[in-house]
Amino acid sequence: MGIILAILLFSFIIFFHELGHFVLAKKNGVDVDEFAIGMGPAIFSKEYKGTQYSIRIFPIGGFCAMGEDDEATDSPNNFNNKSVWARIAVIAAGPIFNFILAFICSVIVVWMTGYDPPVVGSVEEGYPAAEAGIQEGDTIVRMGDKKINIFREINFYNQYHQGEETEVTYVHDGEEKTVTLAPKLDEELGYYRFGIGSAPVQKATPLTALQYGVYEVKFWISTTIDSLKMLVTGQVGVDQLSGPVGIVDVVDDSYQQARTYGGFAVVAQLLYLAVLLSANLGVMNLLPLPALDGGRLVFLIVEAIRGKRVPPEKEGYVHFIGIVVLMALMVFVMYNDIRRIFF
Repeated sequence: MGIILAILLFSFIIFFHELGHFVLAKKNGVDVDEFAIGMGPAIFSKEYKGTQYSIRIFPIGGFCAMGEDDEATDSPNNFNNKSVWARIAVIAAGPIFNFILAFICSVIVVWMTGYDPPVVGSVEEGYPAAEAGIQEGDTIVRMGDKKINIFREINFYNQYHQGEETEVTYVHDGEEKTVTLAPKLDEELGYYRFGIGSAPVQKATPLTALQYGVYEVKFWISTTIDSLKMLVTGQVGVDQLSGPVGIVDVVDDSYQQARTYGGFAVVAQLLYLAVLLSANLGVMNLLPLPALDGGRLVFLIVEAIRGKRVPPEKEGYVHFIGIVVLMALMVFVMYNDIRRIFF
């Protein structure tokens, strides 16, 4: 059951991404040849107002075919005959819809489970926070150059800056103070810590659900970007990347753990994973790499600057190389996932 839910969850996130392209294409009068739910052979298909709508046999994502890789035709509604700004809107809509989906899910999760404000719930003696005078009830507002909105950002900041001296700004009795903390190695756990714990989760009101829904999406966008930086700088190896197999395994594990607490916990956990995965997919698709939406946006921005389109055959060649590289990377990541999970 967990594996089925994982596939459906991941597929819905991809479908919502493609829905973004579809909605903005229709809004801008772009001909959409086909909008499909799923992949593989069609099990249902119907044409309506020039667009073929289909449901395909494998419930894995979907696609929106607009002829964006083809030469412009005589039709004024052809994708490549539209203004460059209209095409930018259509391509950018996919990742933007991912962020919208992440926000909707995060608001529901916060409403269901509450939120974790960056309030210090406990301070451990012998660690930097206690020695600097930080007390229980203080609110952490900034670490280094990063504004802190939820407590998990403190933990992740520490994870990405292990052993680094950090300037911490906090509020004590309404007064803002700044101290410099050098995290201390916890020899038992094997990593550096500041020595502070979180306060209890707070129950959300409609307003705080919206507010912390934004913070949740921001948190996962920032976490994805920080992870990519660590990958580029060599702090994280390529062998630690996870693909669809690894994601299915994570979702299945989360489902198995949550189901022991009942249906409420399962729904909350799946929504939480939807926030993480949808925000992650939005960021990844905006990377300026060939074959991704970000790569297509680069070509469109170049066109907007120079006033004419990059020759389609040259752009197609670049995207083809990108697809080959991405497919090779996906095979490598899938091999790592299978080796890590099953062997």
